[in-house]
Amino acid sequence: MRQRKIKVRKYSDSNRPHLKFVVGYREAGNRKRTFFETKEAASSFAAFKNAERQRNGIEHSEFPTPLRVMAQNALDLLKPFGKTIMDAAQHYAAHLKACERSCTATQLVSELLAAKKADGVSKRHLRDIRIRLGKFAEAFNGRMVATITSKEINDWLRSLPFAPLTRNHYRQLVVQAFKFAVGANYVTDNPTSEKKIAKAKVVSKTAGILTVSEAARLLEAATPEALPYFAIGLFAGLRAAELERLDWSEIDFESNLIQVKAEKAKTAQRRFVTMQPNLRDWLLPVSQHKGNVTPANGFRQLFEQTREAAGITDWPDNALRHSFASYHLAHFKNAASTALECGHHDSRITFKHYRELVRPKEAAHYWSIKPAPPEAKVMQMSNAERKEHLRTVPIVHAEPLSDFLKRQRR
Repeated sequence: MRQRKIKVRKYSDSNRPHLKFVVGYREAGNRKRTFFETKEAASSFAAFKNAERQRNGIEHSEFPTPLRVMAQNALDLLKPFGKTIMDAAQHYAAHLKACERSCTATQLVSELLAAKKADGVSKRHLRDIRIRLGKFAEAFNGRMVATITSKEINDWLRSLPFAPLTRNHYRQLVVQAFKFAVGANYVTDNPTSEKKIAKAKVVSKTAGILTVSEAARLLEAATPEALPYFAIGLFAGLRAAELERLDWSEIDFESNLIQVKAEKAKTAQRRFVTMQPNLRDWLLPVSQHKGNVTPANGFRQLFEQTREAAGITDWPDNALRHSFASYHLAHFKNAASTALECGHHDSRITFKHYRELVRPKEAAHYWSIKPAPPEAKVMQMSNAERKEHLRTVPIVHAEPLSDFLKRQRR
């Protein structure tokens, strides 16, 4: 762009008769004029301004000194990252816009709950969101989610007084919440991406299971109301939540299959679990056409009473399901089948947690746990009925009939 030379012009104003010359120029984008009494002073000033423009360019000469210093410092900060002042300005402008349309942590949790409820997720999952993300919202009360940083989220997760596995459950829900926030344009940059939020290290532990003796005692101690829960847990491996939602109408004694409906399964996928012969024997005497398999009221107390009556003081986590998977794998020796019964996506989970936990001999005893046969009924017969009965009894021994009759009377 060609620069116009700054010139000295004559000036005349009756109110200021002593000023004879004027120099017009631009500074910081604004037009300015400086007045002089002599031509020599005006020419000297014009020459200085022209030299400044020649040295620094038009933009520099019109840019205020404080802004020039600020721009240079900003450029120095951005240079190691290969970014310009414009990159920084655009990024910060987007951040400010996001803050304007952002929401508080409390509002985010509320909207996420409403969205998940509309999507048809289980009540159990909604409860997890409400409780765990409720703690998150409380910790960041009043904060716009666009201003919450990865470091702050990491610090909060590490401050939770929980075991690593539980802490990772909180992390999973926070990540879910911020993915929702990105979709709603509440944040421009997700602070919970995989590399930004650390997972707690979980040390894998051997799955806790019940011994064959403990399983048998548990079933013997169970009342008719509690028996189906324990029997299905031990011999069909349903999860606790699936057991609590199971209806008698979903147990088919003709096909020997238990249906776990998609809306009741943790994986939201329907599956059928084979009813082994011993499970059928336990369920038939207490079976119903329909209704909840697990009592809706007071079952927790009933559960503890049964466990105490069976003499089981140490109850492992998910003991019923883990016992089923371990004994099933050891007895049937088919990881794919065990994974299918448990509702696992593949057999890797089965091998990882349940392989070689029990010996095949123990597994054989486990699957032979059956209810005791009903006691034989003692029938009172008249003499005539006894004689008729004896007449039809085949003689398979060589003892005298009189001795046989005496023994029958006894």
